[in-house]
Amino acid sequence: MSKNKRPDDMRYSELAAIHVLAKRLDMDQDTYRAMLHRMTGQCSSGDLDMKGRRLVLDEMRRLSGESTTHAAIDTSAPNAPQQVRADTRAMLTKVQAILKATGKSWNYAHGTARRMFKVQRVEWLRADQLHRVVAALNYQQERQRKADASAQTEHAHEHTD
Repeated sequence: MSKNKRPDDMRYSELAAIHVLAKRLDMDQDTYRAMLHRMTGQCSSGDLDMKGRRLVLDEMRRLSGESTTHAAIDTSAPNAPQQVRADTRAMLTKVQAILKATGKSWNYAHGTARRMFKVQRVEWLRADQLHRVVAALNYQQERQRKADASAQTEHAHEHTD
């Protein structure tokens, strides 16, 4: 059964990566769909085959300044995953990027895995569970970004009054 699920897990990971990168690039729906159509002839990432998803990912990584090769997990960081499965490598790389962007440690991701799934370490999650952790971390990152922007706006108004 796990062999049948593996291509779907990779597909979901790649689709999640496309959406994360689109958000990071601040692409609106029209721009995003135009890019998909220009590159693949499709208007939805869900309609892409593996080659199309990889093509779009490489282009979006290029546009965002990320490497087109898969970034390695920094195993020297405290409590970082040491053994990473191939089917979760891309999603764990996203977790690492979000943690770095938000100034949080791997312990935060492990705590999220425990709260959401009762699993002690994030690298032990199944790919579908890891996808949901990435979504939760993205949500938290967005909340933090909005709170930071709001605080900066309030600070600017204090100095103008």
